[in-house]
Amino acid sequence: MKSDAEDLMPRLLPVELGDSTEDVDLNGPPRNPQEYLRQVQLEASLCPDVVVAQIDPKKLKKQTVNVSVAGCHAAPVGFCPSLSWQQQQVSNFSDVRQRIAKNRKHWSSQTLDDNVLMPKLTDEESWKRFCLGERVYLGTTSYNKDTEQEPALDFNKVGFPPFLSIVSRLNQSTVLVVLEILINWFEEREFVPQLGRWLYALLACLEKPLLPEAHSSIRQLARRCGQLRSSLVTGIGKHR
Repeated sequence: MKSDAEDLMPRLLPVELGDSTEDVDLNGPPRNPQEYLRQVQLEASLCPDVVVAQIDPKKLKKQTVNVSVAGCHAAPVGFCPSLSWQQQQVSNFSDVRQRIAKNRKHWSSQTLDDNVLMPKLTDEESWKRFCLGERVYLGTTSYNKDTEQEPALDFNKVGFPPFLSIVSRLNQSTVLVVLEILINWFEEREFVPQLGRWLYALLACLEKPLLPEAHSSIRQLARRCGQLRSSLVTGIGKHR
């Protein structure tokens, strides 16, 4: 009669153990190929079906996400943020991440307005238009602080904000793709508020552990931001 293990994983080689395995010596070297296979089969039959590892929780190290940003430009004098400011931003960002994760299911079930047409995953140009708006995408106008205060706001022109009802619909593959698209766009162009909002929202939607693609995108973004920051003039706050 076959064992349960044999029913699930049938033998690949026709080796018969016989009615008894008492003549199989597990301590000595096999004398021939058939005896070797019989030893392997016997050892396998003696293994328990389930093995539980004994792990001491005190020896486990707390997992952290550490993204190297080697190659970033140093901040000019007067533009390096204080440690307290950095800690506050990290705390705020962590809170946003937790709220998104907690309410993702609720927001993803909300009905989108008729004018919100989500681009296809591989349509890079449509994602740029969707997030940044036609004005920024086409370069027809620079950002004006009064733009978002127009009576009849046209999101197709100024870009759709990263509403929770929108970003909650994006799976991790889409988040990574859109993040890469916007960072690549940022490599050749100046910073605009629409870009900042989307980058922050997409980074907040990343799930741990980070995939290699996420690490690469974060490093690329950090280098680009460091490059722009290094061009700032102390006391003026304008690009050279």
